[in-house]
Amino acid sequence: MESDPQYVVEDDRFSALFMLGADDRAEDVENVDVELRLPDGTRWSATFMTLREIAEVMDRWKQTGECAGGAFFQCPDLVIVPTGGVDAMMASLRGIMDAGGPEGILPGLD
Repeated sequence: MESDPQYVVEDDRFSALFMLGADDRAEDVENVDVELRLPDGTRWSATFMTLREIAEVMDRWKQTGECAGGAFFQCPDLVIVPTGGVDAMMASLRGIMDAGGPEGILPGLD
């Protein structure tokens, strides 16, 4: 089952726009970009990935030569989650908000 590529989840403190790939499923996606939107109009960026997904990307880069042949991984808005799926990522976003974020945790979008 394919998901809508722009999957929006509303929370009482924010909304999150998950930009799913063509083959991604909301229930188990392990690598997805998210735009966090606050009621004051500010927008914040996050890239959610599991450790397993990071390892897969780095292994692929060994073959393609990207990032010095998989010698490093860098992502300025990376949030690592223990399991895939939008539910796990929403729990992380709620935790970021509970910790006083997103300011100081996620990069802002203009």
